[in-house]
Amino acid sequence: MSFDLVIFDCDGVLVDSEVISCRAHADTLTRHGFPITPDGVLKRFLGMSDREARRIVESEIGRALPESFEAEIKHATLSLYADDLGAIAHVGEAISALTLPKCVASSGTPEKIHHGLTCAGLYDQLTPHIFSATQVRRGKPAPDLFLFAAEQMGATPGRCIVIEDSVAGVTGARAAGMTVLGFYGGSHCTAEHEDLLRQAGAAITFADMRQLPDLIGWIGAEAPVA
Repeated sequence: MSFDLVIFDCDGVLVDSEVISCRAHADTLTRHGFPITPDGVLKRFLGMSDREARRIVESEIGRALPESFEAEIKHATLSLYADDLGAIAHVGEAISALTLPKCVASSGTPEKIHHGLTCAGLYDQLTPHIFSATQVRRGKPAPDLFLFAAEQMGATPGRCIVIEDSVAGVTGARAAGMTVLGFYGGSHCTAEHEDLLRQAGAAITFADMRQLPDLIGWIGAEAPVA
């Protein structure tokens, strides 16, 4: 097999959290003078770190958001997680079936990632190889997080395969020189989501995590990376 490392995004790939997160972000942003719906958050900021999304919002409203903003987002998101969060269907079995080293590279904060994976029952399968955008200068769609994860895991970027559900994530992974599988099986994915992932550079798209081990084996054999 041509790959040495599997890198998972978290939200929308491991945990079915994007709808919950978009609701929390929309409510908080609207309260602070940036009116937006959960669907609007999904379309504009899916896959981005909170830091990058905040920079965009502040640029558009022409002022800084309050210092408490990120804490408010975190509180709203984690409160909703406790009641509504679940794992992506069959992802636990897919992780167990993979023999390659694996890690997580997420735009979320360490606390959010830990809480989400714990609520979904996946944390023990993936710890301690869990990396956050807070550990790099630039979040997705920049390649920094993916390159950092590969470095920490001792893998060459060109021999990493990334599982992503967002255009920002696919863009960042491709910029890092990695192969990307685009996942569109989360509850947040719309009819056009598969095409958007392909247009961003995903080599293969899929909606059922039961396919993942075979897809990685197939693409590794058919299209080996340098």
